[in-house]
Amino acid sequence: MENDSAIVALGALAQSTRLDVFRLLVRHEPDGMAAGDIARQLDVPQNTMSAHLGILARAGLVHSERHSRSIIYRADLDGLRALTLFLVKDCCAGNAELCAPLVAELTPCC
Repeated sequence: MENDSAIVALGALAQSTRLDVFRLLVRHEPDGMAAGDIARQLDVPQNTMSAHLGILARAGLVHSERHSRSIIYRADLDGLRALTLFLVKDCCAGNAELCAPLVAELTPCC
């Protein structure tokens, strides 16, 4: 991941509704959620939610697929992984033991 991609992803998550959407989609992996269900659960108008989902998609944090009349959105865990690795890539100047607590905390969820 390059700096520009990381900035776009972090910028997308730097807005409270989009952060809520992303966290909601992570909780609903691997099934994802319909756009309308996301909007209802977060009490956001559907047209506004569509704009937020578009920003998250362009940032590489969510992806969608059409299922008949619904569009199902899922968190892009590869995008999250790439962003996380970008942020900690040079962690602790190569001293792996200093990063062990971070790795241990991330391991149970993955």
